[in-house]
Amino acid sequence: MTDLPKTMRAVVMREPGGPDVLHVAEIETPEPRSQDVLIKVTAAGVNGPDLVQRRGHYPPPEGASPHLGLEVSGVVVALGADVAGWALGDRVVALTNGGGYAEYVAVDAAHCLPVPEGLDEIEAAGLPETYFTVWSNVFHGHTLPKDGTFLIHGGAGGIGSTAIQLGHAFGLKVLTTVADADAAAFVTSLGADTAINFKDEDFVAVTREAGGADIILDIIGGDYIARNIKAARHDARIIQLAFNAGSKVELNLMPVMLKRLSYTGSTLRSRPDPFKAEVASSLREQVWPLFPAGRLKPVTHAALPLDKAQEAHELMESAAHMGKILLTP
Repeated sequence: MTDLPKTMRAVVMREPGGPDVLHVAEIETPEPRSQDVLIKVTAAGVNGPDLVQRRGHYPPPEGASPHLGLEVSGVVVALGADVAGWALGDRVVALTNGGGYAEYVAVDAAHCLPVPEGLDEIEAAGLPETYFTVWSNVFHGHTLPKDGTFLIHGGAGGIGSTAIQLGHAFGLKVLTTVADADAAAFVTSLGADTAINFKDEDFVAVTREAGGADIILDIIGGDYIARNIKAARHDARIIQLAFNAGSKVELNLMPVMLKRLSYTGSTLRSRPDPFKAEVASSLREQVWPLFPAGRLKPVTHAALPLDKAQEAHELMESAAHMGKILLTP
C-alpha cells in the first residue's frame, strides 16, 4: 500500500440521529487483512440497514467497520497475502461489512463478484446488498414451487425491484404492492404480473383471487404480518426482512399451524463470512450470467456525490425513490 494515500474521505456520523448527523471527514485508509482486497470505490449503495445504523439501532458486528456502507463497486488496488482469484485492476462489486461510503474499503475477497458483463461500475454498485439478501432468503437452498406465486411488498424499492426481477427470471408469478400509478408502471416494466396499489386495493383479496401466495417477502411488518398469513397459500413461506411499520403485533398463530406455514427472517450483515462466500459463489454461477443475457438489470434512482449523503438518506426515508440510491466518491 505504499503508493496509496494514508488517509481518505469518508462519511462519518457525529452521533446517532437524523440524516443531519452525517458529514464527510478525513479518516485513515483501511489496511486489508490477509483474506481481503482493498477496493478504490467507484460508487456505494445506500440501503435500509444504513438508516437503522445511523439512528443507533443496528450496531456493527464485532470487528466490522463502524462507518456506513454495505455495498460498493470499484477497482481492486491491493491484495491481502492469502487472496487468490483476484488481481490488481479487477473491476468488482462487493458486499462489505461496513465502511462503503468512502474512497477506499477493505472487503473479504470471497464476498466480491465481478462487475457483470455489459454494466458500468456505477450502476453495478447497487447490486450486492439486495441480490445477496433476496437470493439468500428466497432462492438459495430452496426448491421453488412450480408455477408458484410470489408476493413482494414495496416493489418499487431496492429489495423489491431485485425480488421482482429474480422472481420473474426464475418462473414465478409476481404480485407486488406499490403506492401509485407511476410505481405500478415501473414494477410492471421489471416483470411484475400484478401491481397492487395498497392505498386503493386490499392485497389480501387480490392475492387470494390469484390463488394465494407461495412465497411472501415483506419489509413492512405491522398489520401486514397478520394479513400476509391470510394471503398465504398452504405450505407457503413468509420472509420478513424489515419492519418499517413496526415489529410488535398481536397475532393469532392458529393459521400458521393449519396452513403449515414457514415464517422466517434474517439480517445479512451478522451472517458468518463462509455463508456470505457461499451465497456469492451461488450468485456468480446462477444469477450473474442473466445480466449479459438481458434478463436482469440494475435499477438506479439517483447517484449523488459523497458529500450529499444526508440528502441520499432523506431521499431513502421519503420512500419516493424507485430503485437504488448511490453515492459516488
